[in-house]
Amino acid sequence: MGRSLKILVTNDDGVHSEGIATLAKALREVGEVWVVAPDREKSAVAHSLTLHRPLRVEKIKRNCYAVDGTPADCVYLGVNVISPGRPQLIVSGINKGGNLGDDVTYSGTVSAAFEGTLLGIPSFAISLVSRSNFKFHTAARFAVRVARYIIEKGLPKDTFLNINVPNLDEKEIKSYKITRQGRWTHNGSGVIEKVDPRGKKYYWIGSEQLVFEKTGDTDFDAVSNSYISITPLHLDLTNYSSIQELRRWRL
Repeated sequence: MGRSLKILVTNDDGVHSEGIATLAKALREVGEVWVVAPDREKSAVAHSLTLHRPLRVEKIKRNCYAVDGTPADCVYLGVNVISPGRPQLIVSGINKGGNLGDDVTYSGTVSAAFEGTLLGIPSFAISLVSRSNFKFHTAARFAVRVARYIIEKGLPKDTFLNINVPNLDEKEIKSYKITRQGRWTHNGSGVIEKVDPRGKKYYWIGSEQLVFEKTGDTDFDAVSNSYISITPLHLDLTNYSSIQELRRWRL
């Protein structure tokens, strides 16, 4: 490990987020850090690439660039254009808020790690499970541990990690657990309908209060019991257990 080792850092909270600044500073212990992140918050944009317009890149300071696009755009440009030499690791975060269970399908933070894995680079996403008073240093110190291990040992083929850290001081964290992705339980539509001053309807999505299924081995369970959750995610979304059943269909 050393300055020749390059780490690309991104997020979906924007290049000026405290979370990405704390993460980048901590990872400089491991290698040369290049920050390439959205110029503004891009939460819940999922794994989208910007194909309908050109992208603009602004240098903020040394080794730090803002892109007027999505987290996946940032990874793609960071790897192929901005970083001088291919990064050996991509880290996305530290997200302000958890990316647990079904959240991974919407998350820009997780999707940046997905894109890095598609490009053949070991990647992980890290999120802090809180809505305020963020203890970024706890997550940053764990990110350093994970980064060192991945650089030395690698990751399974086509696999990246989704890490969620309880918003606690390091001494309050029990340990970590390898978990599976949990599921939210929906108790309503999650949509609020309102009317603007001109009499036209508009909607807010995501207002629903969600609870998670308690099964004892999920990311939710780990975090709620003061453990860091590490969930391995895979590029291949095929549901192999259903293939034989579907082959019996006669359409």
